Amino acid sequence: MTKADLADKLYEKIGLPKKEASAMVETLFESMKSILAEGESIKITGFGTFLVRKKGSRRGRNPKTGTELEIEQRKVVTFKPSLKFKDVVEKV
Repeated sequence: MTKADLADKLYEKIGLPKKEASAMVETLFESMKSILAEGESIKITGFGTFLVRKKGSRRGRNPKTGTELEIEQRKVVTFKPSLKFKDVVEKV
């Protein structure tokens, strides 16, 4: 599913004009990106939680050459689904 598909769903379910629905979806994702970039988490009741976690540095290797290298620490976004969301997915 794409952003355009999400906008179409808003159009079908709520009756918003497609242009407004598309702008709403875009605004939602831009807001989520900026909140996560600040290191804050996003909790959506009944859906799940988006978290920013720090991964420490570790040793790795290049799969092509086999040479070992140090992978620097970084931040990653993780998603933890709520129990309600898990139940819905399991029933399908």
